[in-house]
Amino acid sequence: MTDITVLGPFTATYGQSSFAPSATKPRQILALLALQADRVVPAPTLMEEIWGEELPRSAVTTLQTYILKLRRKLSAALECDAVEAKDVLVTLHGGYLLRTQPERVDAQEFEKLAASGGRAFEAGDEPTASRLLGQALGLWRGPTLMDVKVGRVLELDVVRLEEKRMTVLERRIDADLGLGRHGELVPELSVLAARHPMHETFCVQLMTALYRSGGAWRALEAYQRLRSALVKELGLEPSQRLKRLHQAVLSGEEFADHRSFGTSHSATAARLTSRTTAA
Repeated sequence: MTDITVLGPFTATYGQSSFAPSATKPRQILALLALQADRVVPAPTLMEEIWGEELPRSAVTTLQTYILKLRRKLSAALECDAVEAKDVLVTLHGGYLLRTQPERVDAQEFEKLAASGGRAFEAGDEPTASRLLGQALGLWRGPTLMDVKVGRVLELDVVRLEEKRMTVLERRIDADLGLGRHGELVPELSVLAARHPMHETFCVQLMTALYRSGGAWRALEAYQRLRSALVKELGLEPSQRLKRLHQAVLSGEEFADHRSFGTSHSATAARLTSRTTAA
């Protein structure tokens, strides 16, 4: 079976044999085909990934040569297997397709688990959501394609996956907060808030975990750190919802749902863009 990982170092194996090339451009091509597994990637898209706008005159021929070399590596990995390399790396409709199975590509398995966990979360099934979203996050071993040169086509996939990873992480933490795991979450959220000092959702979650585990003063400190970072770096005050949470902690209030204070991790950037546009 073909196994491919892109959520961290890039690997491509058939059985126990690797067919991931070490050369930069063939590696980019295989990575792009893997992220689009079982879908045709047009030849012009592959050429844009490895050369950008400055295509050499021999671009079509060179791309075909790279595909041939990838098939040779795949054939070597297949050894005596009856499957032909050309049936795995297929030429179709002016492009190429890497044929595999979704559960054998970690990015596709991540998407599947994230979708199932998201549905459980929306349905209020927090135990199932926490479990499935945790499994999805457990597939990551580092930044997407961390050892592959990324062109402007792959970059879009990398950004999309990293954004999805952040959303899944936020939801998994929300589910765990809903399950009352406040004290357990404090160390993880403290690290996340330190790594992302202007991320309002992590601040909301950290404040909630600290407050509900008896650390109200530490929750207020977390708010002040975020506010200082926003004012210094962006000239922005925290969102109204975060201010309401701050006031609730100051007043010693209980709140039914911490998510009512939450903001998406892109909210600060959206407010900055809006202010810049208005100016």
